[in-house]
Amino acid sequence: MYKIAVAGTGYVGLVAGVCFAERGHHVVCVDIDENKVNLMESGISPIYEAGLEELMKKNYEAGRLQYTTDYKSAYKDADAVFIGVGTPENEDGSANLSYIATVARQIAETIEKNCLVVVKSTVPVGTNDKVEQFIHDFLINDVRVEVASNPEFLAQGSAVHDTLNAKRIIIGTESKWAENLLQKIYEPFKLPVVSVNRKSAEMIKYASNDFLALKISYMNDIANLCELVGADVQDVAKGMSFDDRIGSKFLNAGIGYGGSCFPKDTKALEYLASQNGYDLKTVKAAIDVNKDQKTLMYKKASKRLITFNGLKVAILGLTFKPGTDDLREAPSLENVPLLLNQGADIYAYDPIGAENFAKAFPEGKNGKGNIKYVSSVEDALEDANVCFIFTEWGEVKAVDAKAYKKLMRTPLVYDGRNLHSVEEMEQAGVEYYSVGRAPANQDALKELRKLELQASRL
Repeated sequence: MYKIAVAGTGYVGLVAGVCFAERGHHVVCVDIDENKVNLMESGISPIYEAGLEELMKKNYEAGRLQYTTDYKSAYKDADAVFIGVGTPENEDGSANLSYIATVARQIAETIEKNCLVVVKSTVPVGTNDKVEQFIHDFLINDVRVEVASNPEFLAQGSAVHDTLNAKRIIIGTESKWAENLLQKIYEPFKLPVVSVNRKSAEMIKYASNDFLALKISYMNDIANLCELVGADVQDVAKGMSFDDRIGSKFLNAGIGYGGSCFPKDTKALEYLASQNGYDLKTVKAAIDVNKDQKTLMYKKASKRLITFNGLKVAILGLTFKPGTDDLREAPSLENVPLLLNQGADIYAYDPIGAENFAKAFPEGKNGKGNIKYVSSVEDALEDANVCFIFTEWGEVKAVDAKAYKKLMRTPLVYDGRNLHSVEEMEQAGVEYYSVGRAPANQDALKELRKLELQASRL
């Protein structure tokens, strides 16, 4: 087994470090935040990820996993240093590589033995060549150091499972020495390994993520057309899914993709193409479709309502997807400011993400509106005038159609994730709007309301 250091303890770095330890390697995870290190040493994960804390505790107690802010002690005698720091998006869509550069220089000025530096962070094609040169520029000791590309393909919410049971491991190297060492590190995982050169590995990451983003945006585009012509996008997706060339995954229409990967990676690849004089039309289209899709339900509601001022608005789901507390590029971040700006009284429910969301939008007065975080779906729906569904949490899926009718002052629901049956919502007397599906029979609902109003006056 090998001694491995991992720079960065976010989704990429921490999950990788814990999984390397789980497969028998001795791992030191490095972070600049001492409070974060103390938290991890106590067995608490700084990110919400299924199964992660259990493996953290198990491998820490077994002595295979450590955490530190002392990068010098971690890097100096490591067989391999994996870089898993963030590469956030710059304003122009390019990737910010400053954190990568900082770690690369620290490695160069610290290592005392032959070492393989492995970049797991998502970086533009050609970056690893620059990282290797950068390390050689600042190298102090006479040791062999090479850089390899090893992009991650985990999904937030299932990151541990995705790492331990990956469909394939992609490694990009420029020498047999680097390839053999990385192959041996991954040997205990017993997973298929695809070995290519560094630039191909970097491109595989972007090409894979952007293809999935394209698939999502394509289905959302089709969904919008379905509404106009009277087709049902879920029926369309079902019919498409039987074709092996298409498959069944990423065909669900909704209010767009979010998270730390797809939005950033599509923009980064589009930027890379433009820098090389190429117009990447398909990816650019995916970006445009996704941008418009995020506020689709707000636009629908705005056509139905005069204003949101003074209305109680229930929001079900704040994170960009279920199973994570990550809010990056979540539709809620686009829609909440629009609602608050109109003076809405928002009652928001999310089983995991409310605490993070409150950092950006503290409970109470926010501009013209107010926001309150509640602990149940029922509390959000009680006496609400309108409801928006932004995240497909199990707790939201489980809500019975009749509950909207029973709890809400006005049973008006805008479902951005197509969680409920159009027929069941109509039968329950709910005015229901979704994505790419025909709305409920609104004339029948209006007639039903008139009868209810007349009955209440008797």
